This record gives sequence, C-alpha cells and structure tokens, in this order.
Amino acid sequence: MKKLLIVVDMINGFITEGNLHDLNIAKIIPNCEKLIQQFLKNGDDVIAMRDCHTEDSQEFLAYPPHCLVGSNESELVDELKKYQDEMTIVLKNSTNGFFAPGFEEIKQDLNNYNEILLVGCCSDICVLQLALSLKTYCNQHNYDCKIKVDSKACATFNIPGHNNEEYDKIAYNLMRSNGIIVL
Repeated sequence: MKKLLIVVDMINGFITEGNLHDLNIAKIIPNCEKLIQQFLKNGDDVIAMRDCHTEDSQEFLAYPPHCLVGSNESELVDELKKYQDEMTIVLKNSTNGFFAPGFEEIKQDLNNYNEILLVGCCSDICVLQLALSLKTYCNQHNYDCKIKVDSKACATFNIPGHNNEEYDKIAYNLMRSNGIIVL
C-alpha cells in the first residue's frame, strides 16, 4: 500500500499576487516542500491541484476573478515548481478538486492507498471540501484509507471578517468531527 500527498492550491494567485493572495500563506511553503521531498523520496505519489479558471467560471459569483487559465496566478509558487514534473498536476475550476476532470482516474485508484495527506490552502475552503469528499468516498466504498491534514502545512487567508486563526480552528474541528485526522 502506498501513501498519497495532495498539495492544494500552492499557487501564485493565493500567495504572491492577484485578488485573493495573502503573503502570510507563504509561511507554509517550506513545510509543503519537505513533505513533497519526503513522499517522492519514499516512492509515494504526489498530486498538485491548481485553481485554473475559465473567464466565465461560476465560482466568480462568490469570489473575485482569480487564477485564470494560462495566467501566472494559476502556476505553482516558485519553490514548488521544481517538483512539478514529478507530481501529477490536476487543474480545477471549482473550490473542490475532488470533482476536477483530472482527478477522475485517480479517484478510481484510491483503494491502492492506505493514507492520503492533504496540505495547502485554503484550509477552510479547498482543503476542507477535498478532505470531506475523500473521506466520504472512501467510506462509501469501504476503503481502509486514513485521510489526514497537516495543520503545519495548511493555511487560509486573513482579511476583515475572515480571521485566519478562527477559520482554521473551525475547519480543523469540522474535519476531526468527520473522521479526518488533523496533525
């Protein structure tokens, strides 16, 4: 049995530039990089999910335009870009990468993993939704797979009305209450 690391939205549009970036999220880049290195060294699989929206994305009804197809915003941050040839890249046009077309084949093979670890941003949106979907899918199919989230390698943005520490706490509590292991 193998382990799977899913790196969620560690892209420029959430960290270095654009309508939804928060430079504070950069603090988790070293932890994400260490985990990528560890998983690759052990021969485990690594997926990088990247927001990559069309101009008419329905997500823009809830969030300002961000991470458009072909833009620098939708690219991995520089520190992680050097690993992209060793990772499977999944492009997503919604907050939940579980439903991305590029994840369909991977979903069919989830029974080959005994552990799936999620890292990245945003802990209370994309990471939360993916973790809940993975847990539900594995439960439905009776897969003996632990879904884990590393809180030292996850973050969310901080703006008025969205305190990152509060929203992290809420997200991690929701995950725990659904059987997801929060490290």
